[in-house]
Amino acid sequence: MTTRLSPIVAAFAALLLFVSAAEAQAPAAVPENVSPLYVATYIDVRPAAREEAAALLRAHREATRTEAGNLRALVVRSLYRPGQFVMLTTWADQKAWDAHLATAAAVDARAKLNTLRSAPMDDRLNRTLSVGPLDDPGVRGAVYAVTHVDVVPQGRDDAVAILKVLAGANRQASGNLRYEVVQQANRPNHFTVFEVWRSRSAFDANIAAPAQREFRDKLGVMTGALYDERLYELLK
Repeated sequence: MTTRLSPIVAAFAALLLFVSAAEAQAPAAVPENVSPLYVATYIDVRPAAREEAAALLRAHREATRTEAGNLRALVVRSLYRPGQFVMLTTWADQKAWDAHLATAAAVDARAKLNTLRSAPMDDRLNRTLSVGPLDDPGVRGAVYAVTHVDVVPQGRDDAVAILKVLAGANRQASGNLRYEVVQQANRPNHFTVFEVWRSRSAFDANIAAPAQREFRDKLGVMTGALYDERLYELLK
């Protein structure tokens, strides 16, 4: 006996097949002309290995700063989740990043971190969207926020516009030390927002600011995933 699916069930099944096929596709290559190249590397290690990972990342950061083509290298670690780090580096171009990955120091650091990991290391390569100075403000007690913003593909251009407006407003906000927005080079509907605030109270006060609320209202109609905002401290 042949079982026939209702039109609604059949349409839903077809949608699932379409989504699965789209997710299986490899992301596009990063264009070679992206300059400067902003890289956010997410590192998750076992909580018990947090301090060992921190020592490795300090050494890796210092070695990275001496490399040709490196414009910035810093590491932040989660205020709330032991073992979660982000390494933020900026490179003159893709060739400088590729050369970095091939250095003995980078190969060794990544191999050692891999033995401590609780999840695979995740490199996100980005182009400039709205950025400020690359120097670290060096303020004791500063709060660092790294946010991944994902919108549906058709919302990309609108997201670019509202993110630029938000960046301009937040750079003028009380207590802001840096506000940086970059766009993933091979998935242009994905963005990374990097913020530095003088204190946690300054960060919290800004959450209710009109510019922030207006941005979140507009983002809500185009978002493709949960607004992934995480707080960190500078790894010294």
